[in-house]
Amino acid sequence: MKNNLLTLSLYIFILTSAVTGFALDLPAESTVPGGVAIISIQTLDKPNAFFYEKKVMVLGSSNNWKAIVGIPLSAKPGIHNLQVKSEGIETNYKFEVANKDYETQYLTIKNKRKVNPNEQDMTRIIKEKKLISKAKSHWSNNEAISLKFIQPAEGPYSSPFGLRRYFNEQPRKPHSGLDIAAPKGAPIVAPANGTVINTGNYFFNGNTVFLDHGQGLITMYCHMDSINIEEGIQVKTGDIIGNVGLTGRVTGAHLHWSVMLNNVTVDPLLFLAQD
Repeated sequence: MKNNLLTLSLYIFILTSAVTGFALDLPAESTVPGGVAIISIQTLDKPNAFFYEKKVMVLGSSNNWKAIVGIPLSAKPGIHNLQVKSEGIETNYKFEVANKDYETQYLTIKNKRKVNPNEQDMTRIIKEKKLISKAKSHWSNNEAISLKFIQPAEGPYSSPFGLRRYFNEQPRKPHSGLDIAAPKGAPIVAPANGTVINTGNYFFNGNTVFLDHGQGLITMYCHMDSINIEEGIQVKTGDIIGNVGLTGRVTGAHLHWSVMLNNVTVDPLLFLAQD
């Protein structure tokens, strides 16, 4: 009888883990600007969650949902609200964002147009911005999402996420990704299963690929030498998507890797599986 009960308990545990899917597959939580908050939601049916009117990823099962919230670098320290709608009821889940001071980086760009674009460049940049914004805000209702990534290129980290940047002594937006130093031609692989939703050559980003992993989780790969895939292609973890290069605004060959949740960039290191 005891053996039957043990077997039944083990079956229920395995079944529950399979249904929730995310039990051991969450990113590291870091409730700072540029970090990730993980909010538990107890509702019977899957809720809809929004952070500053942007839809948020929700995974799990009845009465055991997790909202995976990307916190923008512009977020102020203090109490913030996650708006949750379920079964006709609207609830605010409060969580606190702590302060984080990111380091400052000064870079010298030889091509001055990459710092101060001319009128023709600006026409191109404005056109490209619409395409890039569309990719970053893409949403697909995928439930089988991996939130633990492999590193997309081999090499040391040359510029961490969130740096306050100056190009030719001029202030620019904070660094929106993680730079991985690698030689030109080194392979770039998909860090998790996904679908190619955009490829292109952009003024600042150079040769670029966007992957959709589901529910607002988007990854971006910039300054590539070559792109080996096309829009609409589904990739698996470890598939080669292109090669490291030095296209766009760069000081040398490297991969710029960005991770986005609910249309804000967050620290990619939070998604890397720890040994």
